[in-house]
Amino acid sequence: MALHTADRDHVPDDVITATALVKTYRQGTAEVRALDEVSVGIRRARFTAVVGPSGSGKSTLMHCVAGLDTVSSGSVVLDGTEITGLSDRQLTRVRRERIGFVFQSFNLLPQLTAHENIVLPVTLSGKRPERGLVRHLCEVLGIADRLSHRPAELSGGQQQRVAVARALVARPAVLFADEPTGNLDSRAGAEVLTMLRRSVDDLGQTVVMVTHDPAAARYADRVLTLADGRVVKDEHTNPSGPAAAPATDVMGRRR
Repeated sequence: MALHTADRDHVPDDVITATALVKTYRQGTAEVRALDEVSVGIRRARFTAVVGPSGSGKSTLMHCVAGLDTVSSGSVVLDGTEITGLSDRQLTRVRRERIGFVFQSFNLLPQLTAHENIVLPVTLSGKRPERGLVRHLCEVLGIADRLSHRPAELSGGQQQRVAVARALVARPAVLFADEPTGNLDSRAGAEVLTMLRRSVDDLGQTVVMVTHDPAAARYADRVLTLADGRVVKDEHTNPSGPAAAPATDVMGRRR
């Protein structure tokens, strides 16, 4: 498998462009605006954290830009495709081919080994896993020696790393992480955040993470703060995770 050097400073384009997003729903007789004219772009090969108090709209924003939920109005372009207005079948294909997901719950199949869990999305799509990519991901994520173990034989942090590898193995345009450390202790959480940071620095991956934890957000290059359905702060930061190294782009980028 050929490896390509990626200079992150030379990839300035947005992989997600959200324009004037509005999301409303009914709560009894009242109409609630979960998103109120939100416009934001997400850069490739960057780690973006979305923070805010409960009810601020941060999870709603992630669900809408990832195609997990519909918007009331506005536009979402994901990796060159306008996803607002797509059918359920079309959205399923976009999510399968261009998006990776990591959640609080690891969602690993207990009867499968770590390796089998990692390659499952690829094999289910009828493709062969790229052995070189799988090996490199597992080395970067620190689980190369745990691949024959089943989830019950792994720590919580190791299980979440397996989930991250599974999300990355299909070369997604964006990896979405929804409170990925929510079920982990502080040490395991820091390990997983370090792995997400490395996927950006070493693999050129784009990561969007929703979190309520300010310490977790410090691993990101950029922090979007939401309140009452609006972006109230947009900060570019110096991440406190591992320092960025020249990125080896084994993930490849869709154009």
